[in-house]
Amino acid sequence: MKSSSFRQPSSNWTAEQHKLFENALAKYDKDTADRWRTIAKLVGETTEEEVKRRYDILLEDLKSIESDKVPLPNYKNEGSRRGNMSSEEER
Repeated sequence: MKSSSFRQPSSNWTAEQHKLFENALAKYDKDTADRWRTIAKLVGETTEEEVKRRYDILLEDLKSIESDKVPLPNYKNEGSRRGNMSSEEER
């Protein structure tokens, strides 16, 4: 079942666990033996199945972004307004 919005995994991970997950994905590629078990141990307090599920969700999200199904956020940059002001406006 595909959706244009990001899906959230059922369990909550801390920001630290997310960072550990991302770093572990970069370190342990698809050819690593027991990849999901290794990553689960590094992340802590999770299972191989949860790690694999989060990876699958991440892949789906990336596909949605790359196919323009998910709009990019429109961040307002406070610095850019100031950079566009003329010298007269800054005074």
